[in-house]
Amino acid sequence: MSDANDATVLLDIRDDIAHIILNRPGAMNALNLEMAKDLLDAAMQCDETTGVRAVVIAGAGKTFCAGGDVKQLVTVAADEQLPTYVRAITTYLHAAISALARMNAPVIAAVEGSAAGGGMSLALACDLRFCAADAHLAITPAKLGLVYGHAETRRLTELVGPSRAKDLLFTARRIETDEALAIGLIDRRIETALQETVLGYARGLAELSQVSVRGCKRAVDAVVAGMSHETPAYRALTEAAAFGPDFAEGRAAFTEKRAPKFPPEPKDF
Repeated sequence: MSDANDATVLLDIRDDIAHIILNRPGAMNALNLEMAKDLLDAAMQCDETTGVRAVVIAGAGKTFCAGGDVKQLVTVAADEQLPTYVRAITTYLHAAISALARMNAPVIAAVEGSAAGGGMSLALACDLRFCAADAHLAITPAKLGLVYGHAETRRLTELVGPSRAKDLLFTARRIETDEALAIGLIDRRIETALQETVLGYARGLAELSQVSVRGCKRAVDAVVAGMSHETPAYRALTEAAAFGPDFAEGRAAFTEKRAPKFPPEPKDF
């Protein structure tokens, strides 16, 4: 990652919670090549850090992410470097988004201001999307003459269904949070104190069994990916939990009428 003084993405890990902060507030956290590289580094570092139990991704300032940095695109196009630049940023950005989507710990997008274009790609890769009540969303490739990426289109369609996905992509219209919540594009609409609410939710996840949280995340992702029946690998996952230390602690805590103190997560979860 870049030095802290000029990093376009910041990573702060405290009390089992990792905070990934998009850090170009003067440009509404628009995604450029440097940010794509820094985001990939942050996601990889976060996932490799022992003890991270939840991840929050947010934008510095008042905006989550306004999308791709069109000004930089115009500059490189003027220098006749557009194909090279587009391939580079696409490679790094897709790798970063894939790293977020594959992360072992739950990932929550805390959206303030705007999430548009590439910013929505980041939000869609997260497990959950919590939005400030006055935030707005947009999926805008039709305004630029682009086609939304396959992974982003798949995630969007899984969330809202094919007809609504086509509507959002065809029109590139602005979506307010009440509609976004109603169609399943976001998970929570927070009236006040978004960041504090998200942090409280993340802390709640960190206190639970990581065998359960991570195992259930893997299970849901497997079903979404097309697993239609229980596989040997899935059965092994559920049996490992049933015979493991977390369930033993859960049983003991229930019997003793106390809050459970779950052990650190095993690496295979």
